[in-house]
Amino acid sequence: MGKIIAISNQKGGVGKTTTAINLAASLAVSEVPTLLVDMYPQANATSGVGIKKGSFRRSIYHAMIMNEPINNILINTELEFLKVAPADRNLTGAEVELIEAEQREFFLKNILLPLKDKYEYILIDCPPSLGLLTLNALSASDSVIVPIQCEYFALEGVTDLWDTLVRIRRGLNPGLSVEGFLLTMYDERTNLSNQVMADLRDFLGAQVFETVIPRNIKLAEAPSHGKPIILYDIKSRGAESYMNLAKEVMENDKKGTR
Repeated sequence: MGKIIAISNQKGGVGKTTTAINLAASLAVSEVPTLLVDMYPQANATSGVGIKKGSFRRSIYHAMIMNEPINNILINTELEFLKVAPADRNLTGAEVELIEAEQREFFLKNILLPLKDKYEYILIDCPPSLGLLTLNALSASDSVIVPIQCEYFALEGVTDLWDTLVRIRRGLNPGLSVEGFLLTMYDERTNLSNQVMADLRDFLGAQVFETVIPRNIKLAEAPSHGKPIILYDIKSRGAESYMNLAKEVMENDKKGTR
């Protein structure tokens, strides 16, 4: 049975999509069957693995709202073990169309559940908000990875997010666990990054991944080329970091930690 992991933080610009793309790719190069689900209407995770906008006719929107069989929308990528459930601008309308639907928070869960036998990991890239798309993602997931930028207001954002996760566990998904908090955009040259990292590790303890994602030019360039960092520059620090994260996720599952 596979595992569904949401990549989520209500704050934007913290590296959610970068993490979704590159963790998925790093798992795939380890020959682990992986599915990347893009739940963000901007479809950056879709384009970030090389799927051009307009090159497909059906998206996750059609599976959720139009009852299109989920297997009909999945697209192959350059990596043999990675497929993507793409997003497109139609997904913006899903928020409105779901408002009056019964069991509106569980549409995604219902379509992903049959895929857990086929993929070891299903990663969901969430929008930076707590709308119905994110609620669907968190309701469908076994756990959540929370990227946190190494910046001044990081701890304040974590407190808000923790409150949100508590509410979701209470009302929608009692089994939702924290896979880990991931420190991103770390700059070892600055006192601020080092202080934020120290504070977060002190505050959250073992729930913080050992792996830290650095600020890295190659990592920032890769999406414009439609490639995960592992295919764009395998020797970069960004590629090394996401491979380490993939190993940590898999090792933690084997140990049954988090």
